[in-house]
Amino acid sequence: MNIKTLSMTIAAGSLLATGAMADYTGTSYDAVNNGDGTWTARIYANFDAATDELDAVYGDADNLLSINSTGGFYQNAFGGATSLAINPALYAAFPSLVNDSWVTIGLEDQVGNNMLTIGIDYAGFEAGGNISTDNGTWFATPADPQVLAGADLRVMIGQFTMLGTDSHVSGVINIQGKAGNFETFDVTGIAFDYALPAPGALALLGLAGIASRRRRK
Repeated sequence: MNIKTLSMTIAAGSLLATGAMADYTGTSYDAVNNGDGTWTARIYANFDAATDELDAVYGDADNLLSINSTGGFYQNAFGGATSLAINPALYAAFPSLVNDSWVTIGLEDQVGNNMLTIGIDYAGFEAGGNISTDNGTWFATPADPQVLAGADLRVMIGQFTMLGTDSHVSGVINIQGKAGNFETFDVTGIAFDYALPAPGALALLGLAGIASRRRRK
């Protein structure tokens, strides 16, 4: 499988106030063509210091969270809506489980995973539909190592397998975390629109949809 990483950075003007401080810098994704008419995206929040944290992905009354696919999401019977449901011991018996769609903070399975989720109805998502909430979150505490950007300078927020190689995954998310100096940040209205790149090509997608607003606590 050919894996490609594509990055989408937020508008430079929203970063000017932070100077050299460690910070959130945008989103990126890894794209994999599964060769069976589906493709998988792993979506990440990017940072510029290993000690930066992604603590929560959320939606509230002022900032809707939505994640959509134009062709629908693949869901495996042995998986679940979050990485907490992914048991890697089942991969050998059920290899298609590796392509299940789920949300996460940092980790791809249940091993050492302390993520929590509150207020989100995942029933539609588990049936292949969208995620949407104006009063819910998935998160981990700052004490959990999975929140750290680490050497890769990014934290995964979810894996999504699309039905149809021409299908997009798009949405708007809001995130909370801590910069390397332990200052809490809150970034809202992060829009993305990702598609499977053409073979042998890197494509930067969704720039027109970037509209993030930042407020510090």
